Amino acid sequence: MAYIGKQPVVGNFVKLDAIVTSATATYNLLNGGVAYFPQTANNCIVSLNGVIQSPTSAYTISGSTIVFDSALTSSDTIDFILVLGDVLNIGTPSDATVSFAKVTSNLITGATAETSIADADTLLIYDDSATALRKMTKANFVSGLGVSSPAFFVTQFGRGSNQTGLADNTDTKVQFTTETFDTDSAYDNSTNYRFTVPSGKAGKYFFSATVNSLRSGANPRSKYVSIYKNGSTAEQNGLFMNSTSIFQGDQDCTINCTTVLDLVATDYIEVYFRQYDGASGIIKYNVGNHFYGYRISGV
Repeated sequence: MAYIGKQPVVGNFVKLDAIVTSATATYNLLNGGVAYFPQTANNCIVSLNGVIQSPTSAYTISGSTIVFDSALTSSDTIDFILVLGDVLNIGTPSDATVSFAKVTSNLITGATAETSIADADTLLIYDDSATALRKMTKANFVSGLGVSSPAFFVTQFGRGSNQTGLADNTDTKVQFTTETFDTDSAYDNSTNYRFTVPSGKAGKYFFSATVNSLRSGANPRSKYVSIYKNGSTAEQNGLFMNSTSIFQGDQDCTINCTTVLDLVATDYIEVYFRQYDGASGIIKYNVGNHFYGYRISGV
């Protein structure tokens, strides 16, 4: 027969441990070897010798025991005792009452394993100061750990030849081609020679660039290294001399430029070199030219 009305779908349905009968009317109720306390006799379905018993008249419940209206014998069989619990609603557990015994052992190990996590994904943490569980995005969690990411370090050691033909008195992009590391694959070392801020990685960034060049003209006067943001000069450092003595002969000239910039996603950073000496310039590939940067954590 179909259920009349809305069928209850929430409840704590428990089949209790088997009971061996003897010459007594009272028996302990166990669930997995642990004493079980049904709410009332009306919450139980009891089958004795193949016959469903009437609650309160054929048996009563007292704590964690069942008491039949008369003593049984060893030839009697309690087929099963099914406790329905509160079949309409199991209720809200009291604070600090849900134990590990009430949670399946594979709750975590049985869940789908993740191999990566996005910045917007949420982690569950315990807030000790508030004595409460909290949720936090991966981006905020990593930021709180003080991890400087993204970060990169590139050089010109792999070029095999100098970067030559730099036009006089003109900013020329320095081609840093060899990556020592690039945490987020954000530096392009083959086409544009630039670092681009990845999505979700806005913040303050530190950058440093060092460029070494050769004397190339008869009367060299100045050399500059510039850090560009989105195609325009953001920071510049250089040497300017009225006298040509500092650049005489085959002496090298090494210039460093550093800066801190506020960046958002898709902003890009490049390094440019300018020399003014009346001839084309040369950047020496094997003298330690390098460019690196990283997001400053906690700022």
